[in-house]
Amino acid sequence: MRKYGVLIVGAGWVSSAHIRAFEMDDRAQVVAIMSRTAASAENKRKECLYPEEVTIYTDYDQALQDPKVDVVVICTPNHLHCEQAIKAARAGKHLLIEKPAALTLEDARKMTQVIEENKVISLVGYVLHYNSLFITAKNLQREFLGDIRYAETDYFHRVQDEPCDEWNRTRAIGGSSLLAGGCHAVDAMRWFMQDEVVEVCAYSESIREDFEFPGTTIVLLKFKNGAIAKVGSSYDFISPYVFNVKLCGTKGTLWNDRLWSPSKISGQLDYVTLPVTLPNSSEVTHHPFPQEASHLLDCIDQNIETTCSMTDALKTQEVIAAADLSAETGMPVKLPLDS
Repeated sequence: MRKYGVLIVGAGWVSSAHIRAFEMDDRAQVVAIMSRTAASAENKRKECLYPEEVTIYTDYDQALQDPKVDVVVICTPNHLHCEQAIKAARAGKHLLIEKPAALTLEDARKMTQVIEENKVISLVGYVLHYNSLFITAKNLQREFLGDIRYAETDYFHRVQDEPCDEWNRTRAIGGSSLLAGGCHAVDAMRWFMQDEVVEVCAYSESIREDFEFPGTTIVLLKFKNGAIAKVGSSYDFISPYVFNVKLCGTKGTLWNDRLWSPSKISGQLDYVTLPVTLPNSSEVTHHPFPQEASHLLDCIDQNIETTCSMTDALKTQEVIAAADLSAETGMPVKLPLDS
């Protein structure tokens, strides 16, 4: 069986999760690592199953010319994603792009156009799609929850001394509370609602002084079908990492791992607790990266779009852009935004 050669771009903390994830699938092998310094790339090479077969690059253009590379995994700081993804797509490489896909809506649109034109398979790293709570919630929606009319998702993460801490705090690289991390909650909302957002109203608040952007943002969403929702994003709260999912439907309610659906569960007196893994840790080892990598490989095998392609992620970027604009101007913003 032919293996897909994987190029890891960036040698930060999340790259270790991607190395492990792809090499857990028999269809893939890490064949190259690119970093600004050979020393950092060399440290990552030691984590590979076959380090002697991994080529080290400090020049991205040269790395893309490697004929062994089929898949490029971009896990560099956010402001580098656009140029690197466009170059990889033009080189005919399939892509996994860490979240957020880009820092601006304009860049996300450019990336989407080039990826579509070059007909490569893309996946943006909203890894929680493969978390067991998310999978279970999706499976329960139609029968146990019904039509979702109200929902909440929250990303609450007090960044302290994590490896990406310093650059994540800046506008130039972190972008905003929603871009830096809250994008997971926006993506999750779209994933569960499966409808177009038509209006956004957002408010932001600065609590910490060590961030260049307001650390806390709340977003109110109105969907085309009339459903409403709330997304919370904060780097400020003095709290453990929290990712909430609340889905309120015409047949029942899901509050994280607790299900209330009396029309389907005969004699139900209280919420039922589901035996699932909650997305309640920021540790990359807690997240389902192996399932994410396998999904990308499945789609490459079948030549079909992933469930979180760049085309789909562009809509998440548009909601974020509208929310940040609303928070800045104090006015609701209608979607779609002008191109």
